[in-house]
Amino acid sequence: MYQRRPTRSDYGNVAIFVDGPNMLRKEFMIDLGEVRRISRKFGRIAIAKVFINQYAPEKLIEAVINEGFECVMVLGMKADMETSADVDVSLATSAMDAIITKEVDTVVFVTRDADFLPVIQKAKEYGKRTVVIGADAGFSASLQNAADLVEIL
Repeated sequence: MYQRRPTRSDYGNVAIFVDGPNMLRKEFMIDLGEVRRISRKFGRIAIAKVFINQYAPEKLIEAVINEGFECVMVLGMKADMETSADVDVSLATSAMDAIITKEVDTVVFVTRDADFLPVIQKAKEYGKRTVVIGADAGFSASLQNAADLVEIL
């Protein structure tokens, strides 16, 4: 009897959300192409967004777009303060939009930040598979424990 091998589309749609200020730092050397390759294991990529603040350099924005990600620039509350809080809120809101749709089956978070624990828990409540891709330095243990799958770059 012939048994067909599963393809990416058999696993459903994937949404990727990258916490830019937290992950796209020189010390981590995160390769967005590698993030896409890892995420493809979980299905067809339907959403791929990188969230950055208004202080991001042009070269970073260009690199994000060249890797096939949508670049979401978040304006901070004060021009003289560089915080990731506004980026976190924007990312969480966008992730929740994807979670409540039936079109997304797996949600991939590229972060080390435990602030996203409530979003991961909500995704699981909606029956979504959760994946966290992070870097060793400062990678939240609680974040790793909450996700269904963890990948370390």
